[in-house]
Amino acid sequence: MTKLQGAAAAVTGAASGIGRALAGALAERGCSLALADRDQAGLDAVAAPLAAKPGITVTTHRLDVSDATAVAAFAATAAASHPGLNIIVNNAGVALMGDHDEVGLADMQWLMNINFWGVVHGCRAFMPHLVRQPEAHIVNISSVFGLMGPPGQTAYAAAKFAVRGYTESLRYELEERGGRIKVTTVHPGGIKTNIVRNARTVASKSNQRAQLEEGFERMARSTPAQAADSIIAGILENNPRVLIGSDARMIDRLQRLMPVGYYKWLRRIAQRSAGGRARAGAKITT
Repeated sequence: MTKLQGAAAAVTGAASGIGRALAGALAERGCSLALADRDQAGLDAVAAPLAAKPGITVTTHRLDVSDATAVAAFAATAAASHPGLNIIVNNAGVALMGDHDEVGLADMQWLMNINFWGVVHGCRAFMPHLVRQPEAHIVNISSVFGLMGPPGQTAYAAAKFAVRGYTESLRYELEERGGRIKVTTVHPGGIKTNIVRNARTVASKSNQRAQLEEGFERMARSTPAQAADSIIAGILENNPRVLIGSDARMIDRLQRLMPVGYYKWLRRIAQRSAGGRARAGAKITT
C-alpha cells in the first residue's frame, strides 16, 4: 500500500476539475503537494487553504506539460521542495471537438502534446527521483475514450488510448524491476468539470457547442470529489486500473463483450436519452 500520511504528491492540471479536487483530498489525508497548471491564479486559489493545514507543505508551479524542458524543471524543483515526494498524478488534459476531416493537424498535435506527451514528460522527469524512494506511485489519467473510440473524438481517443498503452507497459516494466513503483491508469467517465466548456471547437461545430455542452451536463453524473476519492482508493490499494462512474464501468463491460460492435449500442442509448439528437461520443466526453 502506498501511504499518504507524510507523503508528498505532484499533481498536474491542479487548478480545476479533478486535479483541484484531488489536491484537496490528498491534503486532507496528510499529503504535501507540488501543484502544477498553466493557470497561476487558479493554482493560488487552490493552494491557499491547503497550505494552512498543519503539517502540509504546498508549492505551486506554473507549467505547460507539453514542454519537456519545463516539466523537467518542475520535477527538479518539486523534488527539492518535497524530498519525500513519492506520488505523481499526470492529470492535465484538454478536449477538441470535431470530426477527423475537419480537425487540422496542428490542433491534433496540440492535443497530443498535452494529453499524451504531457504524461510521458511527467513520468520521465520524475522517474529518477521516484526510484530513490522506498515506495512510489504513478497515476496517469486516461478516459473512457481510452477504452472505446466514438466518432468525433479521433484526436482525444488516440491520446487516451496512447496513455493507456504507455501506462500499462510501464507498469509491467516496473513490476519486473521489483515493483517498488506502482502504476495506475485511471479511466473517468462523465465528470462534472469544465473540460467540454473549455474545449477547442472546429468552425463547423460552433453552432452545436451549446447542444454538446447541454448533453454533457446531463450525462456527467460523477463529481470531481467522487473522482478524487476513487483515485485515492486506487493509490492506497495499489490498483492497476481505476474506473470512475457507472458509465465508465458500463462502457468497460460493453467493450469487452462487443469489442467491435459496442458503439451501435451506445448510440441507441444516447439517442433514447436525447430524443435521437446527439452522438454517444459527444455526450460522455471526460
